Order: sequence, then structure tokens, then C-alpha cells
Amino acid sequence: MSTDQQYPLASEPSAAGVQLNHTAVYASDRHLSAEFLAAVLGLRVGAPFGPFLPVDLGNGVTLDFYEKSDEPIQSQHYAFLVPEERFDPVVARLEALGVTYYADPAHTEPGRINRLFGGRGVYFDDPDGHNMEVMTRPYARP
Repeated sequence: MSTDQQYPLASEPSAAGVQLNHTAVYASDRHLSAEFLAAVLGLRVGAPFGPFLPVDLGNGVTLDFYEKSDEPIQSQHYAFLVPEERFDPVVARLEALGVTYYADPAHTEPGRINRLFGGRGVYFDDPDGHNMEVMTRPYARP
């Protein structure tokens, strides 16, 4: 595919009606990874669906953990927006699990939270090294 490929767009592009429904999260152990994230976020792991183990985020989006053992897991970034009142319990669960959290995505400020855009946020690794983020305010975009 050419990098200068042009795709036809609607005359007035709009995101209305387009939603993310689910995404696959590669894991070396789908049960471990799904249970870990569900424990941190205070959620439940759903029933297996074919090769997937789902964690429903409650906004119509499901993370479908998929076990991949034939090659290393490529680290991805997943960000979770939580209400302010759920943030402290998330941090408490990270601490109870012995998981180091950071104020920044590069993981240079351990044990600290950030206060970006008037909210609070932390970053941490899941069992396969995915860089997870929990925040109380979405980032302001231009």
C-alpha cells in the first residue's frame, strides 16, 4: 500500500454513530491477564467466548484477552477513564497487589500520581508489559 494513498471520505466526516465495541489484548496467559486487570479496575471477568476471555468495561467496550504463545507479546497502551471516586480504590488495589504505579508513561516517577488536565492519573504494567493507564479526566485535545 502506498503511503500517499487517498481514501474517499464522506463530504462531512463525523464520528457520530461510530463506537469501539471490542479489541483483542494479546496475553501469554489470558486468565492471568484478564483477572489482573479486572482486579485492579474492580471489574469481573466474563465467560470465555471462543478463544477470548472478556473484561467488560461498562461503556459498551470489551477487552477480549487472547492467549498468544507462539511469539513475544508486543506491548500496547490501554487507558481507562474512571470517575474520581473510583480512582483511590484503584490505587489501593495496585498497592495491595504489590504493583508499582507511576505518574508518567515512561515509568520514571514511581509511587506518584499525575494531575493532568485537572484530574488524576497513574500508569502501570500488566503481567505482559502492556502499559496501562487509569485517569479521571480525558486529555484535552486541540
